[in-house]
Amino acid sequence: MQIGVFGLGRMGANIVRRLLKHGHECVVFNRSLDKVKQLVTEGAKRANTLDEFVEQLATPRVIWLMLPSGIVTEESLLEVAARLSPGDIIIDGGNSYYKDDVRRAKWLHDRSIHYIDVGTSGGIWGLERGYCLMIGGETSIVQKLDPIFASLAPGIGSIPRTPGQAQLNSTAELGYLHCGSHGAGHFVKMVHNGIEYALMQSYAEGFDILRNANSPEISESHSYDFNVSEIAEVWRRGSVVGSWLLDLAAIALTENPSLSNYTGYVQDSGEGRWTIMAAIESAVPAEVLSAALYARFRSRQDHTFAEKMLSAMRQQFGGHVEPVVELSP
Repeated sequence: MQIGVFGLGRMGANIVRRLLKHGHECVVFNRSLDKVKQLVTEGAKRANTLDEFVEQLATPRVIWLMLPSGIVTEESLLEVAARLSPGDIIIDGGNSYYKDDVRRAKWLHDRSIHYIDVGTSGGIWGLERGYCLMIGGETSIVQKLDPIFASLAPGIGSIPRTPGQAQLNSTAELGYLHCGSHGAGHFVKMVHNGIEYALMQSYAEGFDILRNANSPEISESHSYDFNVSEIAEVWRRGSVVGSWLLDLAAIALTENPSLSNYTGYVQDSGEGRWTIMAAIESAVPAEVLSAALYARFRSRQDHTFAEKMLSAMRQQFGGHVEPVVELSP
C-alpha cells in the first residue's frame, strides 16, 4: 500500500523503515527535514512541505501521524485535515487520550474523513521486533488497512501459541488487534502503559532491596553483598518473573551495575494518569497502578513536604532526630 507518515521521531522513522522493508510505498514529512533526507536515502519519497506531502498521496489517502500527544497532534491533525478529501484516512499512532479520539473522529466524520486510533508499543526496538498494535475505529476501514498493520506487527514469531487461540481466527496472536470503536485502541494502550508503570516499579523496588541487603542497619550474619547484574541475568532463565522488561533491566545493569549514569528522575508520558482517571470513573480499585504513578512523581523531588511533616511530628512526640544521610551516587 501507499501511506504517508508525518512525524519521524525514534518510533516514526522506524515505522517507515519497517513498512519499506515489507514493500510499502512511504511518503514522509517532518518539521525537521534532516530526518526526511535520511529516510529518502533508504527508499522513502520526500515531501518538503505539508502541501507536497498530501499532493503526493493517491486518493483515498492514508496518513499516519506519529507525533507527541496533546497540542502537537491536535494542531497537526487540523492542518492535515484541511488539505484532505472525502474518503481519506487519518491514523493517529501516538499516545493520544482516548476521549480526544472520540471527539476527533466525530469532527472528521462530519467532513467525510475517516479516523483510526492505533496504540503502538515497541519503542526503539520495534523495527527489529515489530510493533504491538491496539486499534480503534470503523471495522471496514481497519480491514482496509490490514496490510499496513500486518507488516508492522511482529507476527507469531517464536512465541509459543496459546492453546485454543488458533481456533479463534484472531489477529491478536499476530501482534495486532481491532479493539473496538473510536478511542478503543488508545484506551487499551493507556491501560497497557499503566500496567507497564507497575511492572517497572516492582522490578525497581526488588532490585533496590537486593542492592541494600548489606546496609549498615543489617547485622553482619544477615548481610549479603549481591551482584544485582548477575541476579537479573539468572532471573531471565526459567524464572516466573522473566519478561522483556527484565531483559532490558539486565542490559542496563550489565552496562553499569551502579546505574550512576542515571539521576533517578522518572517522567511519565500521561497514560498512567489517564489509566487512574479511568479507574476512578469506573469505580475500579487500582492500588498498585496508582502507587507506581505516585512513585514517579516522588522521584522528581529531593524530599516532599509530607516527608518533612512526618519527620517534624516524630521529633515533636518522640524526640526522634533526623539522621545525617550521605546520598550514594
